[in-house]
Amino acid sequence: MITLDCRGLRCPIPVIRLARAIPGVPVGEIVRVLADDPAAANDIPAWCRMKGQEFVAADGQAFDVRRLS
Repeated sequence: MITLDCRGLRCPIPVIRLARAIPGVPVGEIVRVLADDPAAANDIPAWCRMKGQEFVAADGQAFDVRRLS
């Protein structure tokens, strides 16, 4: 699992960092985004839907995304 620490960063930076990291991750791998911006709870799942990636889970300030393609 790869972890991106985006705590303290505001929208849209956590999503931008996730988008930049995904191409370097093997298909099937999970990226965990640590983000304390309240907008991340909506932005990260929305990005996954738009980009065809799987939003796996959210646990507090941790958001797990699985690369599908």
